[in-house]
Amino acid sequence: MNKDARNQSGSRRDFVKQSSILAGGLIAAPLLSKANYFSGADDVIKVALVGCGGRGTGAAMQALLTKQNVKLVAMADAFPDRIEKAYKTLTAADTSDLSERKKNVRDRVDVPEERRFTGFDAYLKAIPLADVVILATPPGFRPVHFEEAIRQNKHVFMEKPVATDPAGIQKVLAAAASAKAKKLNVVVGLQRHYQNSYRELYKRKHLIGDITSAQAWWNNDGVWVYKRKEGQPEMEYQMRNWYYFVWLCGDHICEQHIHNIDVINWFKGGYPVKAQGMGGRQVRTGKEYGEIFDHHYVEFEYADGAILNSQCRHIPGTMSKVDELLIGTKGRISSQTDSITDLKGKVLYQFDKKTDNNAYQTEHDELFEAIAKGEYKFADAENGAKSTMTSILGRMATYSGQVIEWDKAISSGLSLQPASYDWNAAPPILPGPDGFYPVPKPGVTKYGF
Repeated sequence: MNKDARNQSGSRRDFVKQSSILAGGLIAAPLLSKANYFSGADDVIKVALVGCGGRGTGAAMQALLTKQNVKLVAMADAFPDRIEKAYKTLTAADTSDLSERKKNVRDRVDVPEERRFTGFDAYLKAIPLADVVILATPPGFRPVHFEEAIRQNKHVFMEKPVATDPAGIQKVLAAAASAKAKKLNVVVGLQRHYQNSYRELYKRKHLIGDITSAQAWWNNDGVWVYKRKEGQPEMEYQMRNWYYFVWLCGDHICEQHIHNIDVINWFKGGYPVKAQGMGGRQVRTGKEYGEIFDHHYVEFEYADGAILNSQCRHIPGTMSKVDELLIGTKGRISSQTDSITDLKGKVLYQFDKKTDNNAYQTEHDELFEAIAKGEYKFADAENGAKSTMTSILGRMATYSGQVIEWDKAISSGLSLQPASYDWNAAPPILPGPDGFYPVPKPGVTKYGF
C-alpha cells in the first residue's frame, strides 16, 4: 500500500486527517479586534459541531486538541444516536490510553442535553451558540449549512466536498464571497494543503517548468455500507447509507478523489475547462449500493491544453493506489515519493519524511490560532467549491459519456436536492419495484444545457 493510502486508512480510524494552505499561503489582511470573533467571556472560543458522524467527531476532537481556549458548546445531527455516540467518544471516561493533551478534551466539552439538537433544522439551533462552526454532515447539506454559518458571522471549518451539484457550488461561492467581505476565516478539509510534504513540493514546483500533464489516483476497496432495516422510511435509509446516493454524497469521485484532483488544481493554479471520460458499475451492483458507480476514468483539460488523467475505483482485490504525479517541461513531482526529479530521473529535491506532520491536526491548529489572535488568514471556500466542481464535472462526464464544459455545467443551475428536507419528503431518487435504484447510463444519461 502506498503512503497516501496508509495515511487515509489510518486517519479515518483514528480521527486523524491531513490538510493544506490554499495555493500559496496566507491572505494579507489587517489585524482585527478579538471583539469581532468571540461571544463568550475569558476569550473562550465556542464551537458548534454540525454533523456528528465519524468525521465530525474527529474534527471536533482536533479542534479541542488545539492550544487555544476552545470549548464545544453545541452539537447537531439529524439522528440523536449519532450525537450520543460522538458525545461519548469526546468525553470518554477511560483516558488511560490517551496522551496528556487528549485527556484535556473531556473538560472542553460543555454540551448538556438542551444543547444537543436533532432533525433537519438542528443546525439552525446550534450555529447561533458558537464562534466557530464545524460542518461535517453528508456533503449534500453543506451549501445550506455554510450559507447559514456565514450569514450569522461565524468562522467555519467544513469538510470536503462542499456540494454535490452545480446549484450547490454557486451557493457556496456566493457565501465564500460574503465570508471574505466579513473577514471570516474558512478552512476546508482538503488536508494536503496543510501537509508539510505537499507545502514543500509546492514551494519548488518551478523546478519542473510548465506543468503539461498530470495523473491522479484514488483506487481502493471502497468504504462502509449499511443495509436497509425492516420498515425503515426511504429518507432515513438514504441518509443512513448516504455514501451511495448522489444528492447526498456526489459519488466517490467527489467524496474521496477530490483530494487528488484538488492537488493538481492547486499546483496548476487553475481549474479544467472541460472533461470527458468513462465509468460504470461492474462489481458493486447490489441494491445496497444505491446509484453510484464503482469506477471512473476522466480526462480533464485545462485552458493551456494540459491534461489530467484521473482515475478512481472501489473494487476489492484490485491495485490500491492513492497518489498524484505532475509532469512538466523540465521534470516531475511525485507525491508518493515526496520528490522532484528532472526528466532523466535525477533527484532535484527530496522531502525528509521525518519532518512531516499530522496535517489534519495542523489545519485546526492554524485556524484556531488565527481566530484567537484576531487575524484573518484563511479563505479556503472558493477553492473548495471549484475543486468540488471539478469532481462534479468529471462525474457528469462519466455518467453521460459526453464532453462536459465547465462554464456550461457550473452555470446550469442543476440541483439534485429534494424539494424539502423533511422525514416525510420523497428523496430525489427512489427504488423501482425490484428494490434497485436507477443508475446513470453513458450514452443515455443527458444534461439539459
